[in-house]
Amino acid sequence: MKSRRRSPSTAGLPPWGLASLLLRVLLPVLLLAGCRPSARSEAPPGDGEGPSAKSEVVVYAALDAEFSEPILEDFGRQTGIAVRSKFDVESTKTVGLVNAIIQEQQRPRCDVFWNNEILHTLRLRKLGLLEAYPAEAARGFPAAYRAEDGTWHGLAARARVLLVNTDLVPAGNRPDSIEDLVDPQWKGQAGIARPLFGTTATHAAVLMATWGPERAEQFFRQVRENAQVLSGNKQVALAVGRGQLAFGLTDTDDAIIELDQGRPVTVVFPDQAPDQLGTLFIPNTLCIMRNCPHPESARRLVEFLLGADVERRLAAGASAQFPVNPAVEDVSRAAPDQPVRWMEVDFAAAAEAWETAAELMREIFE
Repeated sequence: MKSRRRSPSTAGLPPWGLASLLLRVLLPVLLLAGCRPSARSEAPPGDGEGPSAKSEVVVYAALDAEFSEPILEDFGRQTGIAVRSKFDVESTKTVGLVNAIIQEQQRPRCDVFWNNEILHTLRLRKLGLLEAYPAEAARGFPAAYRAEDGTWHGLAARARVLLVNTDLVPAGNRPDSIEDLVDPQWKGQAGIARPLFGTTATHAAVLMATWGPERAEQFFRQVRENAQVLSGNKQVALAVGRGQLAFGLTDTDDAIIELDQGRPVTVVFPDQAPDQLGTLFIPNTLCIMRNCPHPESARRLVEFLLGADVERRLAAGASAQFPVNPAVEDVSRAAPDQPVRWMEVDFAAAAEAWETAAELMREIFE
């Protein structure tokens, strides 16, 4: 007769036998638990970040998504940090994102603001909404393109240029100054973006600070009477490329697209004579929000974006940005053969003039 197999039991085991059994069962479990990394240990001690602090960064980006998003995606792939990006509509994107940051200041959602200009960044600094972070990657940058306290950092810039239709305007008669926008010979044939948003609004505030309120007001009232006013810089560039305008004031990133598409256009860097202003040069800016939810990830992103590889990429890419980092020897695809005389600008003074300029632009152009 076959004996039935008994199920394992601890009954009748001596005390040391029970202890041995428990040790054999529990030891592997304890060792496995001890090898699993703690999620909280990923964040440096004392920085106040939660368990997922290094796994995410929230970016508000005013630079066009087609230019900024691939770079942000590369950062995410290289670091494993998930990048959550917020963009806004073309004509009002910078103002819209800045207003969101101001509204959220009691409970910030944004970690890093990638602005495509500088004045609104300086407004946020004045409101005390920026964290001081002296980025290692920015040490060699010119003083004019970084805050002394590290609250903002400038990088890849665009120039404010005249895009001229070569079929409509012969070489000997091409405009060479922003003041050609008010020349009666170009009445109805010149174009400008409505100066309520973006770099055109920045340009207006710079002129207000440089010329003073009276001359700036006179100039823009004459522009309103003489030129066509379109919704944005891209629309100005398109109109010139299509022959709907003889020339227009726009940015190099919009102008280069028309050149790349083979339109009959040429780019003029305005006001190069010794008695003229020079061409306005507007950098992108980066800043970290004070009390942002992911400060360590934000700092890593800023260091990455200030790296030479990013400016090289933006200079050679579709947006043809001008490098600010002196270590970058590459030049923008939009750069002319001859050196450009850049306008000397006190951006802090322009930021102070912003409210006055914005009110005047609304009065004239709305």
